[in-house]
Amino acid sequence: MIRVSFNDDWQTRPKVNPFAELSGPKTPYRPVTLPHDAMTGRERAAPGGEVTMEGGAGAYFPGGTYEYRKTFSVPEEHRGKRILFEFEGVYRDAVVYVNGDYAGQRPFGYSHFFIDADRFLRFGQDNEIRVEARTHRDSRWYTGAGIYRDTWMLVGEVVRIAPDGLRVTTPDIDGGRAVVEVATRVENDSIAIRTVDVVTEIRDADGSVVATDLSKLTLLPGEPATARRRLYVRGPQLWSPGSPALYAARVTLKDSDRDGEVDAETVTFGIRSLSLDPEHGLRINGGTVKLRGACIHHDNGVLGAATFARAEERRVQLLKDAGFNAIRMSHNPMSKAMLEACDRLGMLVVDEAFDVWTSAKSEFDYSLNFPEWWERDIEAMVAKDVNHPSVILYSIGNEIPETGSPAGAAWGRKLAEKVRALDNTRYVTNAVNGMLAVMADLGALMQRSQEKAADDGKGINTLMADAGDAMNAISASGLVTHKTAESFAVLDVAGMNYAEARYALDKDLFPNRIILGTETFPTRIDGNWRLVKQHGHVIGDFTWTGWDYLGEVGIGRPQYLTSDTHRPSHTAPYPYLVAGCGDIDITGHRRPASYYREIVFGLRAQPYLAVRRPQHHDRTYAGTPWAWSDTVATWTWPGFEGEPITIEVYGDADEVELLLDGRSLGRRPVGGKHRFRTEFDTAYEPGELLAIAYRDGAETGRHTLRSAIGPARLRAETDRRVITATGGDLAYITLTLTDPDGTLHTAADRPVRVDVSGAGVLLGFGSADPSTEERFDATERRTYEGRALAVLRPTGPGKIRLLASAPECDPVEVLVTVE
Repeated sequence: MIRVSFNDDWQTRPKVNPFAELSGPKTPYRPVTLPHDAMTGRERAAPGGEVTMEGGAGAYFPGGTYEYRKTFSVPEEHRGKRILFEFEGVYRDAVVYVNGDYAGQRPFGYSHFFIDADRFLRFGQDNEIRVEARTHRDSRWYTGAGIYRDTWMLVGEVVRIAPDGLRVTTPDIDGGRAVVEVATRVENDSIAIRTVDVVTEIRDADGSVVATDLSKLTLLPGEPATARRRLYVRGPQLWSPGSPALYAARVTLKDSDRDGEVDAETVTFGIRSLSLDPEHGLRINGGTVKLRGACIHHDNGVLGAATFARAEERRVQLLKDAGFNAIRMSHNPMSKAMLEACDRLGMLVVDEAFDVWTSAKSEFDYSLNFPEWWERDIEAMVAKDVNHPSVILYSIGNEIPETGSPAGAAWGRKLAEKVRALDNTRYVTNAVNGMLAVMADLGALMQRSQEKAADDGKGINTLMADAGDAMNAISASGLVTHKTAESFAVLDVAGMNYAEARYALDKDLFPNRIILGTETFPTRIDGNWRLVKQHGHVIGDFTWTGWDYLGEVGIGRPQYLTSDTHRPSHTAPYPYLVAGCGDIDITGHRRPASYYREIVFGLRAQPYLAVRRPQHHDRTYAGTPWAWSDTVATWTWPGFEGEPITIEVYGDADEVELLLDGRSLGRRPVGGKHRFRTEFDTAYEPGELLAIAYRDGAETGRHTLRSAIGPARLRAETDRRVITATGGDLAYITLTLTDPDGTLHTAADRPVRVDVSGAGVLLGFGSADPSTEERFDATERRTYEGRALAVLRPTGPGKIRLLASAPECDPVEVLVTVE
């Protein structure tokens, strides 16, 4: 089918009661280009005012109902053809109307779906499509709202390749050749028997044809048929994270009696093999791969939930640059754009279906729709993923409370078998939280734990002081072992959230069990990664989270004890915006935890310096297990001259030496035996801070921080000078405040105003400030720790000009060419 972008010329507004509009003022529509997140344009509010999405869970944005409409024409020559609209994602409870008639719906906000529209259309005339979306207390994180992913119009003949109808697998690979099986589902909506030629070509990355096939396919009226062909690629280039070689399969339907070509479709795929066992773990193309994983949510920071291809590609690239080789999409199916980026860049994927099954976690969440819709949503996820070599695991759920019950295990078996029936070339997991699985029995378990703690001379408060320890202790209990046994048995890989205490235990209890740490605390990566390397049956670790996100506000924020607070809180008050637990912040800037993780993974030889904020020097730190230390990679602390300050140094070496302006502050042991970190205390004075790492007496690397001196200057830098006008491309402009020598000035924050003109518009503007009332759709934002980020969307070929200004700084300009 011919596939055309349907993103332009939409209008949107909050949905209104049509009866109220009869007697009152009308609510105007405003023009938008998709993808679009309707929620970022709403005013955030503290609880107690407008009804919000569970307060901090949804970043204090309000819920609501939104409608979109678009007027479009359909030429008369399309009469008799099949016309579909594809929506890659509408959050949530989408209902679609064509020319006023109900045409379809989709409750789940993360599935792509098709609307069969030709029976509603007026050919040779204008038509209107209208989409309603609603969201209200239906998620534990920021979801966004509206048509936040791409839309498409598909036009085809009555005999055509079905949407998502081309599937490629590589069932047999050896050193000399690969078997490539291409299955093409063809539909016949005519009233006649039709026979077509099916021409299949496989091309390599250079466009050269490496295999071809020709076969015939006869279709009965109103019945689909599948042409399944085996082709042979000689000397295949194998896809892997380190060498993501891709091929293209093109299938053409031809009918010599009806003007030649009937339809054609092309998909990209990779040739690679997967295997799994408790001794070698996960093997790709025969080699063991340990998953260095990042859990991520679907929002794109300053863009909200709007999903642009370039935004997804940028996130994947920055995560890979930071040392990750795998992403777990949490807790919903990944966008098509991100899957394509993972294929190109060599990032492995665990694609997750649901956060809820039948037990609700929010008042109006997907559990209300799951019994009726789960099967169609599983089918949509697998159809989207099946040709992507990056996808290695399907996750059927996250922290599903039902997994501790027989009925829940039966549901898990049903979901797992459905996935296997659709795609038996990949593995199935489920991210099980042992504590949640036994929540109904937790009271009795805690009573026994309290009695044991008392016998050991400890109080229950001591036992529960670290939520991570408590979660691990419960997950390793005999109760969890018994209650989750069947739920784990239905899986190929036992996904475990915050349960590393089971890794060694299950090697003996369940010798055939293969484990993946599907969600772990970032503060425990050193010990977790040691367990991953030590045990063949443990195939990887996924931190919560690789990239910071909107909502679940403050679970990773730094906190300090006071006379009124004796333990950290898991949420932060308004106007907190982000979770604060990502290795990378919402603008794409790596935080100290990211460099620490890279060192633990064995990917960074240089040490890394991070400095604790001196204003909290004498206070008692009390972050949650998701919270990193309260550090910044800066040596610019005006106003704290002569005050005590603590420097953290991370490194994989025998020892590290710290020097301030050439004066040694001593040497300290570092490396794996010391959790890859050490600390130095000194008095702050501006200058140069230098860490030098040594192994066996020889230097292995160094890291330097310099104080910013003198007046601040505004700088602007684009990620790319040339972008394309189509395909979801964007330009990312990083705005920084530096001293005259280019050192980042983290203590000179001020408002920055941007003006965009020419062949583009300002799509989003913001910073990583975790607590702010500023908006992403404003033209003025305050920097945070010396940084802000502007994102530009092209509107056509030409030049985009961004002019940025800030108080006491010379204005700066950036030009981006759009081709």
